[in-house]
This record gives sequence, structure tokens and C-alpha cells, in this order.
Amino acid sequence: MGLLGALPVVAILGGAAGYQPAPPIQPASPAVSNAQRALDMQIRTIGQAFNGDIGIAVEDVQTGWTTAYDGNTYFPQQSVSKFWVALTALDKADRGELSLSRPVTLTKSDMTVFHQPVAAQIGPNGYTTTITALMTRALQQSDNTCNDAVLWRAGGPDAVRSFLRDKGISGIRFGPGERRLQSEIAGIEWKQSYATNRGFYVARDAVPLAKRRAAFEKYIASPMDGATPLGIVDALARLKRGELLSPASTDRLLSIMSNTKTGPQRLKGGLGAGWRLAHKTGTGQVLGSEQAGYNDIGILTAPDGHSYAVAVMIRRTSAPLPERMAAMQRTVRSVIAFHEQADDHRFASGRQSTFGATR
Repeated sequence: MGLLGALPVVAILGGAAGYQPAPPIQPASPAVSNAQRALDMQIRTIGQAFNGDIGIAVEDVQTGWTTAYDGNTYFPQQSVSKFWVALTALDKADRGELSLSRPVTLTKSDMTVFHQPVAAQIGPNGYTTTITALMTRALQQSDNTCNDAVLWRAGGPDAVRSFLRDKGISGIRFGPGERRLQSEIAGIEWKQSYATNRGFYVARDAVPLAKRRAAFEKYIASPMDGATPLGIVDALARLKRGELLSPASTDRLLSIMSNTKTGPQRLKGGLGAGWRLAHKTGTGQVLGSEQAGYNDIGILTAPDGHSYAVAVMIRRTSAPLPERMAAMQRTVRSVIAFHEQADDHRFASGRQSTFGATR
């Protein structure tokens, strides 16, 4: 495990057409450096105190300053990966390769596994909706079937990987899609019959414990959908700066994520008055007392418009849910304290604040 602190991170350029690079990052004043060191220590303390494998990263969107605890380790993303699907679909829409308003009809053959509330609407004649609606439900409700529908209509896993490569986004792996991913973690081979009547649970329960444990451990050791906390916050910051999508698509995605329904007591539980969060959660399978993947990532915005990209990723843990959520909330409160301390020092010293509204 390691900590990165007081290091400027220069974002990789190459996003939306017409993007103008931000002005060169100026050295922090001594007072701001003190605030950075304090946040470094807080992030380290949160990471070291947690009962489980945790990775934390924070990036100041405007300045590029970044701090992290175990920031370069690949953690299971689970539904955090829906963020990359949405980015890919919106990028294709920006380039005229995908119509988000196109009617899409889901049938029983599109159903996946675990959380899929849209399944209740898929009748004998299917359920017709749009890609925009599917993407919204995938992000806000973490609906696996909606996400898979967007994924395959956007070109499948290879299209997502191409998007990541073309945009210079590093530290991110993208898996094979929900059905195969969850099946491999459970030690079974996917059959479409598993999508209904609790078929997946029945099949998983029939797997010998030793086989299931081996599959579970293999996934944790090298998750096929793994991502580093530092890679995630860099991509989030670049999205907020307008480097990945058109202005309209950037606003659309952040608006959707600002109304996420899942994880209200994860990162969101640490918000202060006037602060906002656009985020995506991820939650993995449980074996025995351990869970593989319990995450929340997002863009935290202060009342003055200054923003921070935040990722808290838990690889494996048996800690009670309140302890996991508390670590996420403490991370957010630490960022808020950093922002207030740095801003107070700037104004107290008579310097103009470098905090301002994001493009």
C-alpha cells in the first residue's frame, strides 16, 4: 500500500474537440500545502484504520493535485463499470454513431442477473424504451439489464475498451458484461435460464464450496473489471473539465449521476450543507462473511463551484456495512475540511482564491 501526496497530476489531453488546456498549475502557497498535508494524513488514517482492503483517491479537479491511499492497486469495480458504459454510449452519440432516442425493445433474452428492476416491465411482447432511459436507469438504479442493453448497443466490451484507449484513460479494465462476469465469480458458466426465477442463485448454491472459493479468490486477486482509484479519479476529473465528452453530453451525464438512488449513506452520507455529489456505486458478491467489491465514486462540488473527484474502493472486507459507509463519509468530510482550510488561508492572506466555477 502507498500514499501519494502533494503531487500535481497533469491530465492526459485529447477529449472533446475545441478543448483548451487549463492554465499551468501554480505552486501551492505554504498554507495550502499545509492543508494538502493534512488531507494526506486523513486519507492515510482512514485507509489504515479500515478492516479490509481499501483504496482511496482524491483529485482536485481545478488544480490537478491528487492524494491517494493504495491508489495504484486494481480493485473490483462491479457496478462502477456502468460509468464507462455510459461514457462510451455518449461518446458515440457525440460522433453521430448512436441515437440515444432510438426505440429499444427488451425481451426475456435480454435479462441478466441480480438487481434488474426493469424485469418487472418485460412482458410477453417485451418492453420498449430508449437508450437514454436505459442509461439513466443503469446509472441511477444500477439496473444490470438496462446497463447490458446499453453496452451491447454501443458496441459491447470492445467498444468500451477502445473508448478508454482512445481517450488515454489508464488504470481501468473493462470486463465481459454482467452475465459472464458474475458467473465466473461464482464458478459457473452462464445459462440464460439463470436470469429468471432465481435460477442464478440456485445454480450458484449448487457449486461445491471449494470451487466457489477458488473462483472468488481468483477474482479478488486479479479482477477482470478492476480499476485503480487513481485511474478513476483522473477520468472523473477529466469528465468534469470537459475533456471526454461534448458539453451537452457532459452535462447530461453529470445530471443523471447527481440523482443516483443507490448508496445514499456511502459518499453522499458525508456531504455538508450546499455540497453536491454526482456518483456511481458498485457492490459485489458475498461468500461467507466476505464481500468482493463495495465502492462509490463521484464528483464532489463545493458551494463555490470548486470540484473534487473522489473514489473509495473496497476489494474485500467482512466489516459491517456501517463501518464501510463511515469510511466513505469520513473521506468526503476530510475533503470538505481541506477545501475550507485552503480557501480560508487564501482569503486570510489577501490572495485571490484559485477556487472557482468549473467549465
